[in-house]
Amino acid sequence: MEAGNAVLLRSIYRGNVRWCWPHHYVGEWNGRVGLYCQPGNQGKLMKRVAGKGYLEQWVSGAPAFDYVWESRHVLRFMREGDGHTVELFWDEEWRFVGWYVNLQAPLVVRGDRFDTTDWALDIVVEPDATWRWKDEDDFAQALRLGVFDEQGAAQIRAEGERVIAERPWPTGWEDWRPPREWAALPLPVDWHLV
Repeated sequence: MEAGNAVLLRSIYRGNVRWCWPHHYVGEWNGRVGLYCQPGNQGKLMKRVAGKGYLEQWVSGAPAFDYVWESRHVLRFMREGDGHTVELFWDEEWRFVGWYVNLQAPLVVRGDRFDTTDWALDIVVEPDATWRWKDEDDFAQALRLGVFDEQGAAQIRAEGERVIAERPWPTGWEDWRPPREWAALPLPVDWHLV
């Protein structure tokens, strides 16, 4: 795969795409694959609907909504076998906002498809390297809804604690910028085929 190639990152739960966005393939860092998502990329997202929580929608099998990635540039690093991503965020003016760790099922790569399952619990890391858990309420709800059991929840949190102890930030990519010719990407018509 070459830098600039379009790939699709998807979170799949029980055969349904829960979110997906096209990304530009960037390259590798410490054995991790780098993918860039920019404002304007067209994707899909499960979101809250009046009267239903986000994760109730997630497990229901209801279709994901059209969603355009807005406001932030994100560079995601992930490797097959890891239960997380290491992400860098910048605002629209390319000011560095911080790092983010998305806890997820190990990545499965099939050609230009990068598939995982989001586990709801995340870690936000500020530019000064202070960190906090994010979406603990969604994580607790996912457990109640049977997305994973107590043992699975403990393994997911342990993965987060392992990343925190490893502290893979700064990455050396904080001043990275994409080539100017990388335009926002459309959603492939076969995004839903699992």
